[in-house]
Amino acid sequence: MTADLLTVLIIITVGAFFGTVLGLFIGYLGKTQKKDWSAMSRRAIAINAALVLGCSALCIAGLVWYVSR
Repeated sequence: MTADLLTVLIIITVGAFFGTVLGLFIGYLGKTQKKDWSAMSRRAIAINAALVLGCSALCIAGLVWYVSR
């Protein structure tokens, strides 16, 4: 498959957005979120960052798979 630059940028943007929302929602359900970023421990911050990055990567990979099939 050949994709132009706009398609690649749209996939990355939409995947990152939905991955961020999904990661923060999972963190909220896991009760690792606080109202203030400074009120969170380093472990909670690392868990939330890993959730956001992991979910974003999975959403981008899912969109790439969907578009390329």
